[in-house]
This record gives sequence, structure tokens and C-alpha cells, in this order.
Amino acid sequence: MYRDFGTVLLAAVIAIVFVCVPLILQWLVAPSNKTAEKLQTYECGEVVEGSAWLQFNVRFYVIALIFLIFDVEVVFLFPWAVVFKDMGMVALVEMGIFLSILVVGLAYVWVKSDLDWVKRTVRYGTGRYQKIAMDQEK
Repeated sequence: MYRDFGTVLLAAVIAIVFVCVPLILQWLVAPSNKTAEKLQTYECGEVVEGSAWLQFNVRFYVIALIFLIFDVEVVFLFPWAVVFKDMGMVALVEMGIFLSILVVGLAYVWVKSDLDWVKRTVRYGTGRYQKIAMDQEK
């Protein structure tokens, strides 16, 4: 029984060595002459505009998560399509249930209007949303 744990311990030690040894070697060998130009943010050869610490709108993340959820659907649809003839009606019913759950999720996102890129309802808008908020109050 303890031999199994020994194998796991050996694999963990090897993994730690494979991670730590290159980091230590890099720290010992690499030059450390940091200049202002080297510490500057790199943007594909373009001149840097402003700070890299910007707040992104939460809509970027919401759209990305929605895309990811429906993109994972394709990962399940492709193998199902490959073996559909072998599995028969059971596969069709299972995929129907799976797709109906996804359609309910899409309807939920659609009703909450999370697919709209620009939301027109801003209660207390400031900056560029101030005009929309004032138009809404009228």
C-alpha cells in the first residue's frame, strides 16, 4: 500500500525539481540590468498610450463567458455526431435534452439583455453616459 504513495511522492518530487531547477538556473545566469526602456509596457511595437492598469467594462467578460459556454457545446456535439448512427434513438433524446438546456440558458441571457453590447438604461450616468441618463429622465 505504501509503495503506491511512494510513487506519487516520487512524481511530486520530480515535478518540483523540473519547476524549481530552471527557475534557479535562470536567476543565476540571466543578466539583471533593468532599464526604464526594458520595464516599459510592450504593445507589439507600437508606442504605449497611457497606463496598462485600465478598468474594462464588465460586458467584455459577460460576452466572453457566454461565448465560452456555447463554444463548449460544439465540443459535445462533434463526438455525438460521429457516433450517432451507432447509438440510435437514445443519443437523439440525450442530445435533445442537452440542447434544450442550452436553449433555456440562451433565452435567459437574451431576456436579461446581456447580449446587448450597449445598454440604453443608465440610471445615474456620468461622463459619456450622462446624455443617455438625462434623456431617460425626461
